[in-house]
Amino acid sequence: MLYAVIPAGGSGTRLWPLSRAGRPKFLHLLTGSPLTLLQATVERLAPLAPPEQTYVVTGVGHAADVARQLPELPAENILVEPSPRDSCAAIGLAAAVIARRDPQAVMGAFPADHLVGHPERFAEVVRQAADGARQGYLMTVGITPTHAETGYGYLECGEPVDGGPIRRVQEFKEKPTFEVASSYVQSGHYLWNAGMFVWQVDVFLRELARQQPALHAGLSTIAEAWQTPAREDVLGQLWPALPKISVDYAVMEGAAAAGLVATVPGAFGWNDVGDFHTLGEVLPGDDANNVVVEPAADQDKPDVLLVDSAGVVVVPHSGRLVSVLGMRDIIVVDTPDVVLVCPRERAQDVKKLVEQLKGRGDLRLV
Repeated sequence: MLYAVIPAGGSGTRLWPLSRAGRPKFLHLLTGSPLTLLQATVERLAPLAPPEQTYVVTGVGHAADVARQLPELPAENILVEPSPRDSCAAIGLAAAVIARRDPQAVMGAFPADHLVGHPERFAEVVRQAADGARQGYLMTVGITPTHAETGYGYLECGEPVDGGPIRRVQEFKEKPTFEVASSYVQSGHYLWNAGMFVWQVDVFLRELARQQPALHAGLSTIAEAWQTPAREDVLGQLWPALPKISVDYAVMEGAAAAGLVATVPGAFGWNDVGDFHTLGEVLPGDDANNVVVEPAADQDKPDVLLVDSAGVVVVPHSGRLVSVLGMRDIIVVDTPDVVLVCPRERAQDVKKLVEQLKGRGDLRLV
């Protein structure tokens, strides 16, 4: 068994207007089942981590929703960060808190907004990663590429360790051009970086102290006060000054250069549900590949009418009839206060609409 940490933050701007700052995508039903993305994440981690060893790191505005969706988790296992400081502060806080409980615990960090099609295979890969963590590596769970994807970072891998599934990571690569991504996939030496990590907490915290001493010192002080009446005062004083940096930049890239990072490849139907086009690919559709994303359980079943249309993704969340005639490969998102229509090929650009709204100060819609 390991300690599972689920960072649950961000607003999912490419899934706007369904995903908003006040109710981001991990709280929504986007899995094709009655579970939200967050609930599905906890469910697939259940064979690896019991509720008392499962933690969620989330923001003040989402803590109540997280607690309602995960009643089986102890209340103290929902770690509330006062403001977003990026993934290293969130994951580092959990590591420091867990280290107070179990100094050599094996911890895994798994984002709250991913889809996994084959949870049994996922669990097997995580167990392999945990074996690598016990050997002293900072492990990643890499995804075996299925195509040349420009929206993901990549892991450049070396030779297997002792002939097993573990491979050293030589370098983290940023999101490439299509040509470069194609060369990565053809070489067989690269995996997608899915942002899933497994390590012993003492190994990670030692590397954090080496590369990010100020962040390590702040998190250590916060963790010391976590179970005391001084928690809120210490958080209020130290958290806003913590460096705002991702765990990849803060720790993993430098650790890889020092030969401390390894990975295990996984092929378990992974997807990060980055936009509505992706939802149209991973959720079941009709004979014309039209996909209707079901609303929450407490809403009426949607009324959707599609005539002579194909490849349409409809997200009906207003209670109105949504009708589409003679269209191909478009997205229609209908919420009570916003309607979005765009081509599927422009799904990644939906975040530009959010940027425009922020730019004109219309924050009530984002």
